[in-house]
Amino acid sequence: MVVFSPGRTSSYPNESPEHGIRYHYLGGGDEVGNVGIVLEDQNGTRLLLDYGLAPTKPPRYPHEAPLIHDAVITHSHIDHLGMVPWLCGHYQTRLHGTHVTAALSDMMWHDCYKVSSIEKYPLSWDKRDIEIATESWYVHHFGESWHHHDWTLTLHSAGHIPGAAMLHIQTPEQSILITGDFDTRDSPLVAGAQPIEVDTLFVEGTYGGRSHESMEEEIQRFIASVEKVVARGGTVLIPAFANGRTQDVIMHLHKHLPHLDVHVDGMGKKIAKVHLEHDSYLRNASELEAAWRWAKQISSKTDKKKALSADVIVSTSGMLDGGPILWYLNRLKDDTRNALFFTGYQAKDTGGRRFLETGFVNIYGQDHKIRLESDRFNFSTHAGHQEILDFAKACKAKTVVVYHTDAENARPHLVEDLEAAGHTVHQPKNGISEILLPP
Repeated sequence: MVVFSPGRTSSYPNESPEHGIRYHYLGGGDEVGNVGIVLEDQNGTRLLLDYGLAPTKPPRYPHEAPLIHDAVITHSHIDHLGMVPWLCGHYQTRLHGTHVTAALSDMMWHDCYKVSSIEKYPLSWDKRDIEIATESWYVHHFGESWHHHDWTLTLHSAGHIPGAAMLHIQTPEQSILITGDFDTRDSPLVAGAQPIEVDTLFVEGTYGGRSHESMEEEIQRFIASVEKVVARGGTVLIPAFANGRTQDVIMHLHKHLPHLDVHVDGMGKKIAKVHLEHDSYLRNASELEAAWRWAKQISSKTDKKKALSADVIVSTSGMLDGGPILWYLNRLKDDTRNALFFTGYQAKDTGGRRFLETGFVNIYGQDHKIRLESDRFNFSTHAGHQEILDFAKACKAKTVVVYHTDAENARPHLVEDLEAAGHTVHQPKNGISEILLPP
């Protein structure tokens, strides 16, 4: 286990700040993922935004949280909520988020627990803590405000995935917007985030220094590549993240290649069901429903065998670390008519990154040289460099705090351009407190 001693080993200061609002990153300040942000004012009003872990090998964990009575969870990816069961188990923390995030959390925590057991990495919480956490949710619609002492809190759509939220905090002295993971561009599932005028903007900088390709051009390149493989008699294997990416890929295929035989496997099936149960969070629920009815959902060994002759198989895990995708790859890897297409980021030390760098994949304990055609397509639902700059300008933020970013490669480019645009820019570091003064 990761040994946390509640309230005893936290890096967070014991006393409230003398003035302004203190922000303190437990994780995610100068890294991607692993997010946890504590905010507190001179009256002792304290709030935690997200508490995740980075599912790398080995995983990275945030610093231990201090006593937290209320936490806002921006969305249901594990790098933003992976450590939440510990919070609830030890502090009985109240959780605030959207209906979709709350509905998906139990599934995400159980999957995290399962993977940790298989891969033998430590967790500081167990299944009993999941039970407590799932009973700790207070759900809020977008645009629906509630009070946290003398702060007014409101969630707004962040784009990214269904239910993903930005948090707007209005204190007696200043206004703050924290984006969480966000995207201002529309995706098949959700509409893009809209700016809000604030004093201070906390913005994720995952794609700092990188501008996205034209989405339409990237989709057309993807569709043409799939058609080429199918025309030669091959099957396209698409590793896809369960929460958001699987559904986006299926919707692209349904829209542009409805004549193909497409099969889908993995946890993305359950997540799509939850999305459809909360259709007000979707850009176009009927399009997701139609795409989901069209794709053949794999639910048995017989279905798996039938899928081996499909045109396309979309399955978890999105980084080739376990999941049904390895079962299909193991059986289709020797036919060079087939192809392996990635649509998401491949983190360091994952199966997908190793394949891209060496051509080898570990399948059930054995290394295999994979000689299939492969390609990468950018279907990211994070804002790119220019989208971040445009968003900060539209928010009219005097101060911008750039987090959830590679501090050596991505953030410097963002900082330079944000400062050139007239913003005062903060570059947070994990474990170090900073103060936001009233404007």
